[in-house]
Amino acid sequence: MSATAHWFLYMLRTPTGMLYTGITTDVTRRLGQHQCGKGAKALRGKGELQLAFHCQAGDRSLASRLELKVKKLSKAQKELLVRNAPACLENYLGLTEDGK
Repeated sequence: MSATAHWFLYMLRTPTGMLYTGITTDVTRRLGQHQCGKGAKALRGKGELQLAFHCQAGDRSLASRLELKVKKLSKAQKELLVRNAPACLENYLGLTEDGK
């Protein structure tokens, strides 16, 4: 994989309404991996997964920081993020240069 790969943050919804957050360089491929049970253990056996949200997340470092920030949100805040579908997640989450 090239050092200039573009990363994406994605959120998947399970049939029970749980939201799973992850990062990848290829959202379609990663969703397929999750659907086949080759993704995160947290999603195995959870049924049909739906892509609830995805957006560009810059390089891997920024994508990882955004992922951590989203994972710390409450369920209500995550649902609001999905509904709002912000164009710039970094601004939406108020992420600064120091990652906070």
